[in-house]
Amino acid sequence: MIYLLSAWSSFLDQADNFFLPCPVKYLTGFDCPGCGFQRSFLALIQGNMEESFHLYPPTIPLLITFIVGLSANYLTKGNSDKLIKILYLITGSIITISYFFKIFSPHTHS
Repeated sequence: MIYLLSAWSSFLDQADNFFLPCPVKYLTGFDCPGCGFQRSFLALIQGNMEESFHLYPPTIPLLITFIVGLSANYLTKGNSDKLIKILYLITGSIITISYFFKIFSPHTHS
């Protein structure tokens, strides 16, 4: 068990070496609506919810949408279209609002 915890800790310390680069940011120099998710997710699994939210606010809604959507689809045998559409709408709105806030807020530019 100690070996597994040590390996997990080592992986988390090195995880940022495996992040995928954003092609939109690479080509345009501007963040895309998903920029920050990987770092935010890593902060979340390390137990730092505040940093996770600061890096990318839609992380938790995205994960909830994914988990609930998948579960609902398999448990209700595909009869969860309304629920999934509502979750997509809410999560998409959070992503859009967060992105516009990031773009138009002067203190968040690097």
